[in-house]
Amino acid sequence: MFQDKVVVITGGAKGIGKCTAEEFAKQGACVCIIDAVEGDHYVGDIAHKEVLEDFARDVIEKYGRVDVLVNNAPPVFKGIDSCSYEEFQRSMAIGVTAPFYLSKLFMPYFTPGASIINISSSRDRMSQPQSESYTAAKGGIAALTHALAVSLSGKVRVNSISPGWIDREYTVYEGPDALQQPAGRVGNPLDIANMVLFLASEKAGFITGENICIDGGQTRLMIYHGDHGWSLDAKG
Repeated sequence: MFQDKVVVITGGAKGIGKCTAEEFAKQGACVCIIDAVEGDHYVGDIAHKEVLEDFARDVIEKYGRVDVLVNNAPPVFKGIDSCSYEEFQRSMAIGVTAPFYLSKLFMPYFTPGASIINISSSRDRMSQPQSESYTAAKGGIAALTHALAVSLSGKVRVNSISPGWIDREYTVYEGPDALQQPAGRVGNPLDIANMVLFLASEKAGFITGENICIDGGQTRLMIYHGDHGWSLDAKG
């Protein structure tokens, strides 16, 4: 299905990004990864404009086109008590500005039927304390998704995925950790990668501007003090 397709993935050296890259590669895609982690890929910090421009230039010089762009790199995770102005700005740069700018840089090179998939988070609709930088960035990319879908109408389909709890080590959890999710388990990177490949495929040709939450149903479960052994420790 993706034989010789050019797939660009940010943050593709580990976790969801790595799993997604591997799944595309299995189907014959030419996968271009950018990540700050050292490895056999373009190494760079996507918070910087010049890095994005150089990476985009490198992809186009090698392949001349882009079929799929997956904006996956995670933003900074800090809360209002500890997050500095600079750290919050960096979170926005990684989580919102970089996906926007890469989409812009690749615009002349997207092939007919091309697809952009943005990785948001279930935190775009719910929060824990002290998560402002991450949550704001994930909310931003979810909104950017439908804006891009309208602007690129008829040229590129743009969708986002909001993962819930995804365990990169494929740990099997039991008890409350599993029960708090109607699916009965914690998610893993392949749960997200499978949806990325679907959204990038022709089978999803009538889907654009959509956000798909993959969280085992966690955001749909009403939890009360005492349910399933959970308790709220109300302090102060």
